[in-house]
Amino acid sequence: MLGTLLAVIGSSVIGGAMQSKAAKSAASTAASAQERAAGEASQAQLEATRMGIDEQSRQFDAIQALFRPYVEAGGGALARQLDLIGIGGADRQQEAIRAIEMGPEFASMMRQGEEGILQNAAATGGLRGGNVQQALAKFRPEVLSSLLNQQYSRLGGISALGQNSAAGQAAQGQAFGANMANLYGQQGQNLANLATQRGDIAGQLALARGQA
Repeated sequence: MLGTLLAVIGSSVIGGAMQSKAAKSAASTAASAQERAAGEASQAQLEATRMGIDEQSRQFDAIQALFRPYVEAGGGALARQLDLIGIGGADRQQEAIRAIEMGPEFASMMRQGEEGILQNAAATGGLRGGNVQQALAKFRPEVLSSLLNQQYSRLGGISALGQNSAAGQAAQGQAFGANMANLYGQQGQNLANLATQRGDIAGQLALARGQA
């Protein structure tokens, strides 16, 4: 009778120990699985965020490349405008005026205009009159002045285009900064969530082992 009782008690103790060991093993396995799943989910989120960051950078670089020729052209046009009105200095202003005066457009307008004046004078019999000489003398500075104004206006259109493009670059830069800040924030939150999940799992595992 006593032997039977001892056997039952021994069996109960052994069974309890085995159950405790099994419980600890199951808790450990479950915790490992949860930690692995949490790590995989967090890694997928981090990878998605990284891809978003890379794509944002690629798009930003592409947009800046599209704007760059217009910004550069606008900057060059503005510099030439400043030269024409003398802000770049007297020497540079003289060079800018001289370039127009020696250009093909000025030469073509002078040739056509002078021929028109002479033909008109010949038709009216005043080819050698003083009026013809005065007309020829006035024609050259008038043409040059007209071309200077036209050139300034043309350059103004290009410089305005460059200004608008620069503003577009600035707007894209601000949007890029905001998007990148958001993506980096998501990345930091994902890392924080992973750390929290791992802490919770470690706590659950410790509790399970203590209860077992």
